[in-house]
Amino acid sequence: MDTANFKHLSVLPNEVLALLDVQPGAIVLDGTLGAGGHSNLILQASAPDGVLIGLDRDQDALQKAGEVLAPYGDRAILRHANFSEAGEVLEELGIDGLDGMLLDLGVSSYQLDEVERGFSFRFDAPLDMRMNRQTGITAAELVNEESVEELTLIFKKYGEERWSKRIARKIERVREIEPIATTLQLATLIQETVPGGMIPGRLHPATRVFQALRIRVNEELEHVAKGVERGIELLKPGGVLAVISFHSLEDRIVKNIFKHRANPCTCPPRLPMCACGLVADVEVLTRRGVRATEEEVDGNPRSRSAILRAVKRLV
Repeated sequence: MDTANFKHLSVLPNEVLALLDVQPGAIVLDGTLGAGGHSNLILQASAPDGVLIGLDRDQDALQKAGEVLAPYGDRAILRHANFSEAGEVLEELGIDGLDGMLLDLGVSSYQLDEVERGFSFRFDAPLDMRMNRQTGITAAELVNEESVEELTLIFKKYGEERWSKRIARKIERVREIEPIATTLQLATLIQETVPGGMIPGRLHPATRVFQALRIRVNEELEHVAKGVERGIELLKPGGVLAVISFHSLEDRIVKNIFKHRANPCTCPPRLPMCACGLVADVEVLTRRGVRATEEEVDGNPRSRSAILRAVKRLV
């Protein structure tokens, strides 16, 4: 990989730093390292002796971040791991608590732009979509091997695609003749199947299906749920977990976990006193979620859909 081409603008950088409130000497984990943009800012704020633990499941991202963060020496500890495995990484390092943790979810601009990764239908490429190319099933294997019923469920659940069943049936007919192997092959199939799919100017009809396949291939929502729950547990009292989501499926999981941890009581509302004994272990710091300013969106259109939420560990 030519890491010189690995470019990625970190979204909501000032807002993230403000919520994490990084102090000198802080131990912070960036669970979605990317190109190291957020981590670079965290290391600056935690100088002179703060430590940044950076995780990423994408080897290309890890390599680029290593170059960006090299000037910080052993203050930057990088590992090839999913953020849902943060507990195991901290145990290996002998660290028993974090002052802060950041998760910047979804796919990076680099991954979308790197043709061979197969995340985007803007280029013709093998249908891969794996963030960790060393393991797991590819999008092509899903499309060519799963039943119509399973594909329909994937497109509906992870892409909220209205025409899920129609697209799944068309895929079944086409793959009986030849395998569906490339991004443009699948995108064109969808475009020809969805009503109005050939009308220019509209959202490309393959957008939701590609999102659904990417989420399913990488088991993204399962990792979000596990990673956010575990992330809260890894914080020291007063530590902050900040999460940036880019679509409603991710954001809903994050919001619901934060809401439940901040108000876990299961007693009926009419009960005068709590009898369940469940107490909040976090305080929600972002009631409505934080969005990018117009100025940031103008410079980085990807930030338009970003929603930042954060909680502070109480006990």
